[in-house]
This record gives sequence, structure tokens and C-alpha cells, in this order.
Amino acid sequence: MRTNLFKSVMVLFSCTLFLSITFGQSPESMSYQAVVRDANDNLVTEQLVGIQFSILQGSADGTAVYVETQTPLTNSNGLVTIEIGTGTTNDDFSSIDWANGPYFMQTEIDPDGGTDYTITGTSQLLSVPYALHSKTADAVTGSIEETDPVYGASPASEITEDDITYWNNKLDTETDPSVPTGTQAGEMQYWDGSEWVTIEAGSHNQTLHFCNGIPTWGPCPGDVTNPTTGDIWMDRNLGASQVATSSTDADAYGDVYQWGRGTDGHQLRTSGTTTVLSNSDTPGHSDFITNSSSPFDWRMPQNDDLWQGVDGINNPCPAGYRLPTEAELDAERQSWTSNDATGAFASPLKFTVGGVRNFGSGTFYFVDQYGRYWTSTVNGSSARSMVFTGTSAYFLNNGRADGSSVRCIKE
Repeated sequence: MRTNLFKSVMVLFSCTLFLSITFGQSPESMSYQAVVRDANDNLVTEQLVGIQFSILQGSADGTAVYVETQTPLTNSNGLVTIEIGTGTTNDDFSSIDWANGPYFMQTEIDPDGGTDYTITGTSQLLSVPYALHSKTADAVTGSIEETDPVYGASPASEITEDDITYWNNKLDTETDPSVPTGTQAGEMQYWDGSEWVTIEAGSHNQTLHFCNGIPTWGPCPGDVTNPTTGDIWMDRNLGASQVATSSTDADAYGDVYQWGRGTDGHQLRTSGTTTVLSNSDTPGHSDFITNSSSPFDWRMPQNDDLWQGVDGINNPCPAGYRLPTEAELDAERQSWTSNDATGAFASPLKFTVGGVRNFGSGTFYFVDQYGRYWTSTVNGSSARSMVFTGTSAYFLNNGRADGSSVRCIKE
């Protein structure tokens, strides 16, 4: 995180200001940023606001030597960014004699974008005039170095043009990836080597185990073999705390993944939602991404290669496991004693009816009635899944933003 050597901060009732000097431009200017809030302390976002700046000489109620107005647009965080010295004015910013201070900045704001200024504040300019005065002195004396002892002792004496460029290009917000965020009561997070991963809260009397280096509630998942197909599978759904004791065993439902996403927290049944689509394979957050528009994917553009094999980009299964293909999961279905939810649970894999999380709203439906499991197989812009109810079982095309259960097969 960069340290800005020159930052003057003024609190104007509901506005926070940040000022710096811009050199090498005509006219000279001061960069200004403020977060604007209304009388109820709510952010004023994506809205034009009226601002009048007055530079006062001598005192906080002194003579105005420069006045300008601007009407900037706040961003989604309520932030405005302005260059003072470039607004509407009859005055000459470059003619201010910064050596004849002190100077004060008076800021008046109309949150509604007009000139009915209801928010007013005044604060003394400290380092800003010194920096501007040093530029004037350089222009007058040519190559003579600055010898003002007050200026030399101030932080402004060490400011470079690179410092100013860095400040003007700073991030509006900054997050520290080393700090875990967004957990609910009882949840935990662990570092997987590249990001924080959320572990859902356990239930009463559960024991925490480490399975392949990953914290897991309950015993580590085991293997189960289908004697008909010879395939080896995990003995429970991905994210489930136990092997199912019935088709409606909630502790065996496990997580619901959006097709192609990794284990980043979105798969938790309690995760939040967002409508902001991802343009990368790893969205970088734990929200379930909703999308009600075709092709109903959480990622744009789409990527068909996210869940292909044990080396798939976002393969969520433990080491040595992967998502089954449609053919592999269909072979399992054909070995059931009945082609429905009863046959699904009676199989060696003990499939459950954990329901589905809707791609458009993020809400759950058909929990305890309907089971749906992803395959790695894609079909056009959709992905294939196995579905079973109380009366039938079949395969469907589904939007990849849907949330469905995952059962991993051993490679």
C-alpha cells in the first residue's frame, strides 16, 4: 500500500476532502476528492452535486481571492474527483500569491446539483500553498534552489511529480487479500495457497477433521464402489458432513455449485448473491452470481473448460477426484432398482433430494423433493445435469448459473 507524503484532509460536515497539487500543467490546479453524504448521512451516489470553492486570505472569514463553481458527478461510492482551478470562474487561479498567506479553503455543497449550498466548511491550507509557492519561486529564480527554511522543513519539500501522479491515480477503495472477510457466525476460513476459502459452520457435537489439509466437519469422505459399473465415487455429496441416512437427510445435501466455479464460498447454502457477472474464471468473492438473461451463466464470456478432468481449471473435487461425465453418471442411473428418487437413494451412492438454487433469484426450490447433480459435460451454452424426482429420473440442459449438487468420481 503506497504512503502519500502529501495529503491534506478536511471534514466538511458530511464530506471528506483530499487535496494535492498538480505541477507542469496550465492552469495550475489542486486535486480534490470528497465523499458526499446527505442530511441523513446517506451516500449521494451517481448524482450531480453543486460545489463552490473559495480561497480566503488571512483568516477563515477573510477576503476571497479566488472563487469557482463546479458540478461534478458522484460515483457509486459517493466520491467526486475535481481539479480546483479548472471550474467556472472570473478569477485567475495562477495569480494567487501563495507567499502572502495564510490561506483557507471554503467549500460549499448543494447535494441536489444546484447553487442552494447547504453544506459549508472551511479549513486552513497548509502544505498546499508552500508547494505552489515553490513552483512560483522556481519560475522567478531559474536554476536557483529553494532556500525558504519554512518550506524546506515542510513535507511538501520532498514531493515529486511521481508522488503526485501516484496520488491522482490512487484506488478509490483498497482491500487487503490477506484479511478474511464475509464470514457468518460459526463459519471459518482457511488459506488454500491463493485465497481465503469459507468453511460452513458445523452443528452441535460435530468434530472438525483435516482431510487432505482442508478443515472438514465430520469424518473425512470415503470411497464407495458401484459393483455394476466398477466406478469408484466419493461416499457423499461435495460439502456434505455425512453419508446420507435417507433421501431427505439435510446433513447429507451438501453444497450447491454453479457449473464451472471453484470452492470459493459461493456454493454454501447461506452465501449472499450478486448480479455482477464475472469476466474471469475466479470471480474473487463468495457471492452466488445470479443471471436472468440468456445464456444464464455466471461468467461472460463463457468457458467450457472449467470442470474438465482432475486438472480442470476450477475442479472443486478433492485431489484424485473430478466431476463425472454425463455417460458416467448415466451408467450409475441405469444400475438403480427404480428410475426415481427412491432408486437414487437405494443405490450405493445414496443420492439425496437437496433441491436447486435458482440462477435468476438465488433462492432454493424443491428441497426435499428434487435432486439434481452436475456433470462435466457441456451442450452449447448449457451444461448437462442428472435430475430425479419421486416419479422419474432423466438428464437436462441447464443454465450454468444454476446451483446444483456435486458428486465426485475417482480418476
